[in-house]
Amino acid sequence: MSRLEGKTAFITGATGGIGEASARRFLEEGANVMLVGRSVEKLKALVEKLDGGQSVASFVANADDETALEQAVQATMDTFGRLDILFANAGTEGQSSPIDTQSRDMFEHVLHTNVIGAWLAMKHCTGPMKQQGSGSIIATSSIAGLIGTAGASAYVASKHAVCGLVKSAALELGEFNIRVNAIAPGPIDNRMMRSLEEQWSPGDAESLKTAIEQSIALKRYGTNEEVANLALFLASDESTYCSGAIYPIDGGFVAG
Repeated sequence: MSRLEGKTAFITGATGGIGEASARRFLEEGANVMLVGRSVEKLKALVEKLDGGQSVASFVANADDETALEQAVQATMDTFGRLDILFANAGTEGQSSPIDTQSRDMFEHVLHTNVIGAWLAMKHCTGPMKQQGSGSIIATSSIAGLIGTAGASAYVASKHAVCGLVKSAALELGEFNIRVNAIAPGPIDNRMMRSLEEQWSPGDAESLKTAIEQSIALKRYGTNEEVANLALFLASDESTYCSGAIYPIDGGFVAG
């Protein structure tokens, strides 16, 4: 039997690299998947790319739009009849700059997407899970939620907040057999890291990538698929005694 047979997953930030890879893994393991993102075009292209037939649906919603997220949850229930897994994966890196030059608008934008977005997804997915008496909530934090990074105060603050949100939610929801965990990716070979490399080392991003790789125990970036495998474990019944934890997936980056 497939690891997610009969389960339905709700994925925000579905059109990003980690979201897409996770949607594919969840489908491979038998889940129905509701893809949530802010771009109609990207969602349509992803649905076609995944080729999941009746097991895939999509809904357009910004991460911090409460009305749209509530509607997306209702659409999930109307389409699939249940909601077992939330992967609160929507996120943005924002613009890196020193604290004293960071604009309030950018700081708030990062917090709205990364923190309020995760909270709203949890808020509205929790009801169906309580009614079912089970569920797994997974939020995407970052190793930036465990350590500091100069020049990335908004992103670091937001990812620390996600870790706190997960721990509090785990304590609240445990009595309903709902597990809440976070994954904390390190450098992953995707669009977000390309953006950060260029921000931190304009015009010489490749040299910075090489330097970062040398600071990782495994001497390489991770892949979207490797993160998806961790999300799959936390979504599945193989992790039924895992809750309230932050799971780094960083190749040993923070070990040093």
